Amino acid sequence: MRDDRTARGRHRDAVARLRGGGREEPLIGGPRRAGARRPRFFTVHLGFAAADAAVARELAVAYAEALGLLRPELALGAAALSPADAWHRAERLFCGAVGPDGEHCADVAGHPGFHHAPGPGGLGWGDGD
Repeated sequence: MRDDRTARGRHRDAVARLRGGGREEPLIGGPRRAGARRPRFFTVHLGFAAADAAVARELAVAYAEALGLLRPELALGAAALSPADAWHRAERLFCGAVGPDGEHCADVAGHPGFHHAPGPGGLGWGDGD
């Protein structure tokens, strides 16, 4: 037997059947997670020219700090530098070591001074003993 209804009518009926069409539980359900998802981190890659790797690192740190002032929601601890054709060789720009009160070191990576654990459970934080 041929269905004489319009395509829109057939579509509406099919969707109603999939959504339950009188049954208690629909065949197609909503998302399983209740509430909003946690925000995810994304990375933006900005290209610039520099004479060598040392100059590139200084410029990258300056750009990251400047963007951090303009947009405080940026995660500066995750900033990294890599050659434009080798993203797999990315190096962190900032130290990020965790301090005794849970704060993170915001100094540049490889800065003078140290972070160590002298003695059982101790954490050194600063330029030396």
